[in-house]
Amino acid sequence: MTTFDKREEGFEKKFAHDEELKFKAEARRNRLLGLWAAEKQGISGDTAKDYARTVVATEFEAAGHAGVVRKVAADLAAKGVAITEAQIRVKMDELMAQAIAEVKAGT
Repeated sequence: MTTFDKREEGFEKKFAHDEELKFKAEARRNRLLGLWAAEKQGISGDTAKDYARTVVATEFEAAGHAGVVRKVAADLAAKGVAITEAQIRVKMDELMAQAIAEVKAGT
């Protein structure tokens, strides 16, 4: 194997690793967002955890991040909680930073 081949393989492994971390961080962010939204709706305990799982699943079922925002916004509105999509996006950004730190720390 040439030096170029080794470098190429190294870059490919790093890319795969970075994508895996990104996936884990986004899933964790969505779980944290679900728990936050559940709290805002007055949901707690196992019901809150179940709700958070539905928020994580929404990422895969409904057009990525936008689908998650729409779901959470609709659920909050249905419970009479006045939080805008813009506020949800800000919260997602905050939680993404937390999720990245947790994934990197292995917690």
